[in-house]
Amino acid sequence: MKFAEIPIDQANGAIAAHTVRLSDRVVKKGRYLDKEALGALARDGHSHVMAAMLEPGDVDENAAAAAIGAACAGNGINRTSAFTGRCNLISKVEGLLVVDVDALTQLNLVDEAITIASLAPFSVVRAGQLVATVKIIPFSVPQSAVDQACELIRQTPAVRVMPFQTRTVGLILTRLSGVREVLLDKAAQALETRLNRLDSTIVMERRCDHDRDSVAIQITELQAAGCDLIIIAGATATVDRGDTVPSGIVHAGGNIDHFGMPTDPGNLLLYGHVDEITVIGMPGCARSLKFNGFDQVLNRTMVGLSFDRADFARLGAGGLLEETPARLAPREQAVREPIEPAMQQPDSANITAIILAAGQSSRMGDLNKLLIDVDGKAMVRLAAEAAIGSKANTIVVVTGHEPQQIEQALEGLDVTFVHNPDFAEGMSTSLKCGLAQLPEQVDGALICLADMPGIEVGHLDRLIDAFDPELERAICVSNYDGRRGNPVLWGRFCFSEMMALTGDMGARKLLRRFGDMVCEVEMPDEAVLLDVDTPEALAQHLREN
Repeated sequence: MKFAEIPIDQANGAIAAHTVRLSDRVVKKGRYLDKEALGALARDGHSHVMAAMLEPGDVDENAAAAAIGAACAGNGINRTSAFTGRCNLISKVEGLLVVDVDALTQLNLVDEAITIASLAPFSVVRAGQLVATVKIIPFSVPQSAVDQACELIRQTPAVRVMPFQTRTVGLILTRLSGVREVLLDKAAQALETRLNRLDSTIVMERRCDHDRDSVAIQITELQAAGCDLIIIAGATATVDRGDTVPSGIVHAGGNIDHFGMPTDPGNLLLYGHVDEITVIGMPGCARSLKFNGFDQVLNRTMVGLSFDRADFARLGAGGLLEETPARLAPREQAVREPIEPAMQQPDSANITAIILAAGQSSRMGDLNKLLIDVDGKAMVRLAAEAAIGSKANTIVVVTGHEPQQIEQALEGLDVTFVHNPDFAEGMSTSLKCGLAQLPEQVDGALICLADMPGIEVGHLDRLIDAFDPELERAICVSNYDGRRGNPVLWGRFCFSEMMALTGDMGARKLLRRFGDMVCEVEMPDEAVLLDVDTPEALAQHLREN
């Protein structure tokens, strides 16, 4: 192809490179220049025109796009007519987009004039959706380049859409003593929602104890009932091939094909089979509907694709699925149903209680409310003694206003003091001072307000007992009668975001962001809702206690 500024009298049959606006008409880019168009250009004073002239062996842009688009399109794909050098590939069906990445890369290396772009491989697409486009950049390309491109993808089309298959899905949910059925219900509902999007449903559900033999029995029963896909939601995260869920699969006569995957969230997925039946062990993050590694595996399984080790390894590029400062499980909708806290795992978490005692008590007039005598002790001392008596490992007290008096009120108690010189700027400054004192190995921070004299050891222990990040109980919020209160226990994954807070809002606004790691812990009384901010509130507390 010759591309140049061509004299008008030599441009017959050339292709206009740019749109030219004349006094009485427009000669558009891409138009084949005939005598009429050239005459109009000449009458308007143009002696030359920037144009492309096809030479022997060249293929027009539309013909080239149509030929390459036809070669690229596999099953489940429709093609549009080529126009302005572009041919679009449209999905015929709802399903999963499968892209031969290597072939696509090689095609884009044939000639810089030839390009093809697709949606991300393994995207879920709907019927009628644009999934890829072939674009010829100049007005023509050599026939040899078109032939080479088509040959690269003739045997295996570069783009296809695999429709979702209706599967007979069985679900096994294991339980531990003390875990409420509502948690199992939520896991089942999350899977059902996913499957409905993929044209399937849970046809059988089984619940059993979290032990090897029980899991194996349920697998065998679902197999006998005709399930062709079994998904297991374990009561605890699988951490080894010898753990409960994989042991149950093997005991049922199955095999573990792969454990773990390079995605986050979704690391702890388990993939195996029993005879011809695929068995998937759900990671804990799959209780959320936010996209995670489980979705990547489930989507492909639902169109009939299987996984080998290399398939899992390829997921690492782009496998960090959440752009956050720390490893955060997906969060969108908080867990609304309060849970009972009798769920402590054998290995207790390492928790530090942070008591915020830096405020100026401005609404109390001249009094420092934290030093007021309540039940024979300073209010701040009641908070510290409750924390010391709890299962918290260490206690940090953040001072600000009248720090010497606060320290004197806590004399003899095993606490660590940290002074916040910026306490007047708001609660967030005290929170950050406390977090900065945490030991490196801490699992969570129990944030306590020093002006809640009704908080006792039992309240704090309920929060600590409920805390279990593996079961998506990484933020434990006090709850009474449907209302959230204080204290709140925060897992360490929240710390980096908490350190970025400003003003007097505290960390409450993070509860929505980390929603599905939140659990509400039911408390026995309304003490978790009551703080003493005014003389009237203090008088009421003294009357009632």
